[in-house]
Amino acid sequence: MPLLVCSAQHCVYNTGMYCGKGDILVEGDHAQKACETCCSSFKERGTESVKSSVGTPSQTIKVDCTACDCQYNEEKECTAERIDISGASACRCEQTECSTFEKD
Repeated sequence: MPLLVCSAQHCVYNTGMYCGKGDILVEGDHAQKACETCCSSFKERGTESVKSSVGTPSQTIKVDCTACDCQYNEEKECTAERIDISGASACRCEQTECSTFEKD
């Protein structure tokens, strides 16, 4: 599993730049560059029902990905050693992106 660093600080799963969800989905079916991807697992902080279901933050995480034109995508799973999800001020998943995306 890749090392994940996430700057989406308004996401309920983000604790100290790590993700407590356990797995994420990066979307970008027709992405040709990083800004055309997003972390569709992003959920804005403030929803207590979601917050109570958050697991322990981890440095490594399973990353499913629909950005099939990315060089790290192998059968819709990310194979990069390190993944950076950016979106420090994101309030919606569309405001995040996979900064690791590299066109194949």
